[in-house]
Amino acid sequence: MILRADGKEIQVHGRPTFYTVAKELYGKDAKKYLVAFENGRLRELFKYPREGAEIRFLTAEDKIGFEVYRRSVVMLFQAALRKCYGSKIRSAILHFTIGPVEGDVKCDSALAEEVSAEMRRIIAEECPFEKRAIPTSDAIRLFHEKGMHDKERLFRTRIASRVNIYSLDGYEDYYYGFMAHDASFLQLFELIPYSDGLILNLPKQSDPYVLPEITYSEKLFEAQIQGELWAGQQGIASVGDLNDKIIRGDVLNTVLTAEALQESRISDIAEMIASREKVKFVMIAGPSSSGKTTFSQRLCIQLISHGLKPHYIGVDNYFMNREDMVPGPDGKVDFESLSAVDVDLFNKDMTALLNGETVAIPTFDFLQGRRIYGDEKLRLGEGELLVIEGIHCLNDQLSFSLPAESKFRIYISALTQLNIDEHNRVPSADGRLIRRIVRDNRTRGYNASMTIDQWDSVRRGEEKNIFPYQESADIFFNSAIPYEIAVLKVYVEPLLFQVTEDDPGYPEARRLLKFLDYFIAIPSTDVPKNSILREFIGGGCFRL
Repeated sequence: MILRADGKEIQVHGRPTFYTVAKELYGKDAKKYLVAFENGRLRELFKYPREGAEIRFLTAEDKIGFEVYRRSVVMLFQAALRKCYGSKIRSAILHFTIGPVEGDVKCDSALAEEVSAEMRRIIAEECPFEKRAIPTSDAIRLFHEKGMHDKERLFRTRIASRVNIYSLDGYEDYYYGFMAHDASFLQLFELIPYSDGLILNLPKQSDPYVLPEITYSEKLFEAQIQGELWAGQQGIASVGDLNDKIIRGDVLNTVLTAEALQESRISDIAEMIASREKVKFVMIAGPSSSGKTTFSQRLCIQLISHGLKPHYIGVDNYFMNREDMVPGPDGKVDFESLSAVDVDLFNKDMTALLNGETVAIPTFDFLQGRRIYGDEKLRLGEGELLVIEGIHCLNDQLSFSLPAESKFRIYISALTQLNIDEHNRVPSADGRLIRRIVRDNRTRGYNASMTIDQWDSVRRGEEKNIFPYQESADIFFNSAIPYEIAVLKVYVEPLLFQVTEDDPGYPEARRLLKFLDYFIAIPSTDVPKNSILREFIGGGCFRL
C-alpha cells in the first residue's frame, strides 16, 4: 500500500493502522502522535487508512491532539479509580481541573498514590482504547445500569441512532471526542489531593512534553465552586438536566433565576467597593468574550444603588496614536500588548483625577487611528469613582502611579458550570469561542472561519497579558450563565455550517457543531435586556 504521510511517500505492507504508519515514519517518537487527518477527515490511530490516502499526524502541540491527550488521561483516571475502589465510588465528576470524588472513601494522598499506581500499571501494559458503536437505546440502558444518570439523561434527547462507547482495561464509558491508540501514549500526568477531590495535573498545549508546576488559585477555585453551587441550586449541573427543564417548559424560571443569582453577586461586589472609602478606581480585566463591558455597566448601576456615582471608561481610549505604535518583529502592531497603550498619559490623567483636578478624557477613533478629544471633562468629587475596563487592568504597570488602596481589582471570566455528563466537561474556552463567533458576526461582519482562525492568537495573548495577573484581583466574577449555550446555539449553528471542508477551520467548526448537538435550543425572547448574554446576541439596553 502506498500512502503520503506528512509530505512523504511511503510503502507499507498488509493492512496497516495509522499507528503502524506513524511507527514507519517516526520510529520511537511515534507515540508523540495522537490522532491523524486522512484526506481532511480526523481519524483515530487504531483505524485503517485507505490506499493512496494523504495523512497528516497531530501531536499534543496541536489543539485537537492536545484534547485527545487530555480526554484519554481522564478516562485512564476513571478506569484506575474504579479498579481500585469499585462500588465504593459513587461519582468522580470532572469540574475544570478539580474532580470531587464522592463515595465511601477518603480523598487523600494515599488514594491519589494508589490510583496513580494503577494508572501506571495500565500504561505499562499498553492497554488499548477500544471503541464500539451501539444503538442509542442500548446506551441509555447501559448507563442506567452503571448509575451514570447524567449520560442516561443526555442520550434521551439524542437524535443519532448509535453511540460510540470506549473501553479501557475492562472499564466502559462514553466520551465526547476521540481517544489515543493505547494507554502507553499517556506518560505525563500528576494526581494531587485538593479540597474534597483531586487535581489532575496535565501538560499545557504550549509545552506538552513538560509537566507544569501546580499553582493554586483559591479565588478562582471559589468562583468555580460558587458557579457550580448556583447551577446545582437550579438543578442544572449537566446538559441533560438543562434539556429536561426545556422539555418541561420551565425555561423562563431557569433564565430568571440564573440572572437573579448573577445580579445578586454584582450587588455584593458593589457593596464591597462601597465599604472601602479610599477606592477611586475599579479596575476590571478578563479574557476575550467574558462580558467585561456589560458587567461594568451593570456594576455601575449597582454602585449607584449603594450611594456612589461611578463613571465608566475603557482603557482602549488610551491607545497610542497609530503613527506612534511600534510594530513587532513580524512587522505587525500587537494591539493586545501593554505597549499599545499610552501608559504615561493614562497615569497622568488618573493621578490628576485622584488629586481632584478636572481632566479631558479622550476617546479612540479606530478609523483615524488616533485619540480625539471632545467636550467631555471629568472631575471626581465626593462619592465619585471610575470604573475602568481593559485587558491590562490587573497589571500594575498600567496604573503604576496610583496608590494600591485607591484601586479595587476585579477579574471576570466565563467559567462554564455545566458538564456534558459526569466525565465530559464543557470547556470554558469553548463557551467563550461560541460567544465570540456570534458577536464577531453581528458587530464586525466576520464569518465563523475568521474568528476560529484568530482564536489561537487570542488565547496566546490571554496567556501573556491576562492570566498571569488574575491572582492580584480582589474578587473574581463568573460571567457564565448555565442556560446560555442553548440560546447561542440558534445563532452560531448557521455560521458554523457555512465553514466548508477546504477551510482550515473546518475541523473546529465540526467539533463545535457536534458539541452543540447535545443541547436543545431555546429562543432568546426571555433573555433580559441587561443580561451579559445580550453583549453577544444583541438587543441589550447598554451602549457597548
